[in-house]
Amino acid sequence: MKYKVDINCDLGESYGHFKVGHDAKIMPHITSANIACGFHAGDPVSMMETVQLAHRFRVAVGAHPGFPDLLGFGRREMKLSAEELENYMVYQIGALQAIAQTRRMRLQHVKPHGALYNMAAKDENISKTIIRAVQTVNPKLILFAPAKSVTAKIASEMSQPVAFEAFADRAYNPDGTLVPRSKKGSIIENPELMVKRVAQMVTEGTVSALNGETVELGEVHTVCIHGDTVRAVELAKKLKNKLMLANIEVKAVGTFLKENCCKK
Repeated sequence: MKYKVDINCDLGESYGHFKVGHDAKIMPHITSANIACGFHAGDPVSMMETVQLAHRFRVAVGAHPGFPDLLGFGRREMKLSAEELENYMVYQIGALQAIAQTRRMRLQHVKPHGALYNMAAKDENISKTIIRAVQTVNPKLILFAPAKSVTAKIASEMSQPVAFEAFADRAYNPDGTLVPRSKKGSIIENPELMVKRVAQMVTEGTVSALNGETVELGEVHTVCIHGDTVRAVELAKKLKNKLMLANIEVKAVGTFLKENCCKK
C-alpha cells in the first residue's frame, strides 16, 4: 500500500503594507494553499497575488475564512448568530472563488481559520452552520477538519466531503488538542522531528503528545504547516522531500480523496 498525503499551508495573510509569511518561497513546497479571505487577515490584493502564485506552481487553492477579527488575527472566540456566521462564510468563500476564476482555477477546499476552526471542532451548531455555508456556495468543496472532531462527524451526516487534517508543526496534548502557542514546545521547528511525526500520522494515524503519550488521530489526509513560522520554508521543503523518499506520495488532497471535488 502506498500512502498519500497533502501538505497545506495558511497563506495570503498580508494586509495592505503589513506583510506576513513567506508565500512566494513556500508555495513550491506545498500542494494546497489555504488563502485568507480578508476577515482575520488578507485583502483583495493579497488574495489575487496568492492565487496567482498557486497557479504558477500548480498548487490547489482553498478558502480560509475566519471571524471578522483583524486585530486578533482570528484567534479570539466570537459569539455570532447562525445567520451572521453563515453569511460571513458565504461572503469569504465567494470572494476567493471569484478571484480564483480569473485565473481559471477552481476552489478545492474550505478550511475555517483559528478560533472558528477550534470552536467548530467541539460545537455541532457551529459545524452545521459552516457546512450549510459551504454547500450554499459549492457542495463539492472539501472541508478540512480533524478526523475525531464534531465537524467531521457532522460533515458525514450532511454528506459533505471532508479531508481529515493534522498539524505538522504544532505539538499535541494527550487529549488530541493543540498545545497553546504560549507554552514552550508548542511549535515544532526540528525538520527531522517533523518528518518523523508526519510519517507516523499518515501511516499509523497517531502522534506523540508533548508529554510522550500516544494520541489517536485517526486517518490523516492532509497536514498543515503554518506559513508565518520562522523556519516554515525550510520545514516545508524538507518535509515534502523526505516524505517522498519514504514512499509517501505528496499531492493535493482533491486528487486522491474519494469524494473528489475537482474532477472535470
